[in-house]
Amino acid sequence: MTQPDYLAILRERGSGHLDQKMGIEIIEASPQRLVGRMPVEGNTQPLGLLHGGANVVLAESLGSVGTQLHAGPDRKIVGVDINATHHKSATSGYVTGTATAISLGKTMCSYEIVIENEDGQRTCTARITCLILAQR
Repeated sequence: MTQPDYLAILRERGSGHLDQKMGIEIIEASPQRLVGRMPVEGNTQPLGLLHGGANVVLAESLGSVGTQLHAGPDRKIVGVDINATHHKSATSGYVTGTATAISLGKTMCSYEIVIENEDGQRTCTARITCLILAQR
């Protein structure tokens, strides 16, 4: 059995308004692994560093999209927990997040998201848990 073209599914569905404002682009997608990138420019705090909240938005977007791909188009999902540790600042270019599934269950999914700068240095590690809501 061949895997669906998850990027085509995402293009057809479109992205959320916040993802658009942040400039988030998903470049690889499956329920098991997602890769997305986001520009530093436009997402900085007053000192010119990538805002820590921007890292969390990227992480939540990747984990939520992965959960939605796992759950299927007829199920709704919500994030129930997210945390992030900021290791290093980013001041220019893009950061890239790679979300790897920790657990893909019937009602709950968890992902670890590693965010790196353009030099391949880890700038943030995040973990998200999403709930797959019961069909009503």
